[in-house]
Amino acid sequence: METSIASLTALELKAKLESGELTSVSIMTAILDRVKAHNGAINAFIGYDEADALTQATAADERRKEGSLLSPLDGIPVALKNNMALADQPLTCGSKILENFVPPYNSTVVDKLKAAGVIVWGRLNMDEFAMGSSNETSYFGTTHNPWDLDRTTGGSSGGSAAAAAAGFSPITLGSDTGGSIRQPASFCGVYGLKPTYGRVSRFGLVAFASSLDQIGPFARSVDDIAVILALISGLDAKDSSSYPAEIPDYAAEIENAADYRPTIGVPKEYFEYPMDEEVLASIKEAIAYYKRKGCKIKEISLPNSSLAVPTYYVIATAEASSNLARFDGIRYTHRSEKATNALDVYFKSRGEGFGEEVKRRIILGTFALSSGYHDAYYLKAQQVRTLIRNDFSSNFEEVDLIITPTAPTPAFKLDEEVEDPLTMYLNDIFTIPANLAGLPAMSVPCGFTSQKLPVAFHLIAPHFEESRLLKAAKLFEQDNDYHKARPILGE
Repeated sequence: METSIASLTALELKAKLESGELTSVSIMTAILDRVKAHNGAINAFIGYDEADALTQATAADERRKEGSLLSPLDGIPVALKNNMALADQPLTCGSKILENFVPPYNSTVVDKLKAAGVIVWGRLNMDEFAMGSSNETSYFGTTHNPWDLDRTTGGSSGGSAAAAAAGFSPITLGSDTGGSIRQPASFCGVYGLKPTYGRVSRFGLVAFASSLDQIGPFARSVDDIAVILALISGLDAKDSSSYPAEIPDYAAEIENAADYRPTIGVPKEYFEYPMDEEVLASIKEAIAYYKRKGCKIKEISLPNSSLAVPTYYVIATAEASSNLARFDGIRYTHRSEKATNALDVYFKSRGEGFGEEVKRRIILGTFALSSGYHDAYYLKAQQVRTLIRNDFSSNFEEVDLIITPTAPTPAFKLDEEVEDPLTMYLNDIFTIPANLAGLPAMSVPCGFTSQKLPVAFHLIAPHFEESRLLKAAKLFEQDNDYHKARPILGE
């Protein structure tokens, strides 16, 4: 039963709950057994409260008996990246500096999920403070790709992607600042969606770069993504960046996806970048599929996207240096035992508590904001950001969606790029522009390499048009079963 439950999507589990074949307790028990059996090799979870998860499952079964279900996902488990506050559970952000921090409150997404009866559980591994593209910067150890344990999951939401792929949770949540949902989704062979900036509240999400961060889901079917997105979206008075956009019934909107025939833009600049040949072949085949289905394929130009990576690494590091200033050893963070005076507390606590990548980005960001350099770097980057956003806006007057690769390569070997920050940063070359422009974007599984490593394409839509992403992904899914493949974990 363990393996069959682990292979089911959230909505397939829902159907078995409705038929009485399964209970929420039996689902949660099977998932916990699977995590205990295989998490040691993968390290997707850095902790979970088994008793609390089973208590939530029992409550869901009682609601089902009483006929008082709270949502379509009542009694279904959803696991969290460990940068979202879950009351009375450790919130570490993959960092030593927050090793002992336990928040007394929930993030808004957690409150929304609990109000829907979802079993919210677990603390998923991540690159420290979401800074990384391989999940190798976590203080709690590297996460390994379920498809090949010697390879990276991608990052920074590597634990979330690995958990979804390995059957540790039918749905997981991650955060995306420059590709941190979509790139690991590509590497692990699952769907990953970054909503429009402002679509999902960020209250309770530990900030990396506040003008870029966004919470979004991982799942093994488009239908699951549609249902969870509706649950976590919406205006939140606690988050001034959340936007009062209407929340569509995404599940209903994708019911007629077979008839959807969008005009899809193919940006020529994205295909001039060096790319793995098998990745390129899979992306071209996906484009050919849409063309065969009757979608109009149009070559477009996004010229300023070539400046996205340097622009991102000025803006993101500048905002990170500001956001991480609060972690100073004075209040709730790691405090150095070697400190002998007040100044020592700041310097030594931060020096001991932060990892190398986080320190690197704080230094870069502080420099970009420093006197005499603010206008030359940060202000200039914001001006280029506007150009990138304008490129997208003008093209969306002629196309409904834009298709690109998600990542230039399949999952690379662990330790292969960790000592080469510039190469590591280029893993997000196709995903960063959507963050800079605040656009919704989605990674869609579309094949495997000869080494059986997942490959994905990347769809970008106009602001608050997540429905277009979901319909186009569902159109592809109906004739392609790449998303149904599961890694073998020694069963």
